[in-house]
Amino acid sequence: MTIRLPDLRGGLRAYEPRAEPLALTPGAPLASRTVFSAAHVVADPYADTSPDAPAAVDWDATLAFRRHLWSHGLGVAEAMDTAQRGMGLDWAGAAELIRRSAAEAKAVGGRIACGVGTDQIAAGSLAQVRAAYEEQLAVVEESGAQAILMASRALCAAASGPEDYLEVYGHLLRQAGEPVVLHWLGPMFDPALEGYWGSSDLDTATDTFLEVIAAHPDKVDGIKVSLLDAAREIDIRRRLPQGVRCYTGDDFNYPELIAGDEKGFSHALLGIFDPLGPLAAEAVRVLDTGDVTGFRELLDPTVELSRHLFQTPTRFYKTGVVFLAWLAGHQSHFTMVGGLQSARSLPHFARAYELADGLGLFPDPKQAEERMRNLLALYGVAQ
Repeated sequence: MTIRLPDLRGGLRAYEPRAEPLALTPGAPLASRTVFSAAHVVADPYADTSPDAPAAVDWDATLAFRRHLWSHGLGVAEAMDTAQRGMGLDWAGAAELIRRSAAEAKAVGGRIACGVGTDQIAAGSLAQVRAAYEEQLAVVEESGAQAILMASRALCAAASGPEDYLEVYGHLLRQAGEPVVLHWLGPMFDPALEGYWGSSDLDTATDTFLEVIAAHPDKVDGIKVSLLDAAREIDIRRRLPQGVRCYTGDDFNYPELIAGDEKGFSHALLGIFDPLGPLAAEAVRVLDTGDVTGFRELLDPTVELSRHLFQTPTRFYKTGVVFLAWLAGHQSHFTMVGGLQSARSLPHFARAYELADGLGLFPDPKQAEERMRNLLALYGVAQ
């Protein structure tokens, strides 16, 4: 049977859904690369709330999804932008998410790293920014999770130049009990981060970023670069101190960056590995054997889906991620905190469904088809 999907020209096209999913089962732990999936949160669809109210989270479904990722050998990057930090999930909700997920990770033996930011304040002085970072760092370290120092809107607004970033990050790194991951999130993900590291010139900003790391290499486990610029990531990767890892955050070019070259490779911390988790894990297991070609054959076909989900405005990629989690049966509804399920169009959803189905990502293709038909009916598309 075929399903009629809307296209970008205002018409309908016939699509024949895949009959069988790609056979992917949990396997051996990943060896050659450290791989984190930034994970989404599942909203409570029965909560009487509004887009600007505190998030109502379905904790059972949210933690179940993290167990799904851990079962395939992936680490979980918690309370990051994929979890709608600053786009529906406030600091109080993020703190509870961190505590619950860290406890769950300890119970099942899963790897977890958690985002540390300043989103409990909208703006403030450099001293207030430092204090906000310190509060969140304490929560993450007390939970037993690794810390990811995220880019801060408040720091971007308060800093007058590179020296302020050097001071704030140096202070935090000296305080950190264990090595952290530094996250450079580009303005395509959050426009409020334009000019991060004290300059809109990326070469100048890169130099400041590397200066922070060079001053504290023992306190930096790695960096996550989310600039969607493969050449720049490779350049940064080659300039890192010995022992500091590069975790790619490039959702456009991840296969080539993870595969690497004769001078090195990137590990991964990716939002696209939320819907791609089992397939991504299988690809890395192939890479563990030294089979780069087999790794690329598995992962390269996923890039079209990732580029679709992360198309501009890139910050709304979370909507597609949660949409695919619903179609895949990881949650019973397509509702998001902050009402963000409305952030993408029906043709966007239709193409996401088609690409994900073509990859065999849905464990139950028939259920995914039925849910897609229900969404189409809601929009008034007759079949």
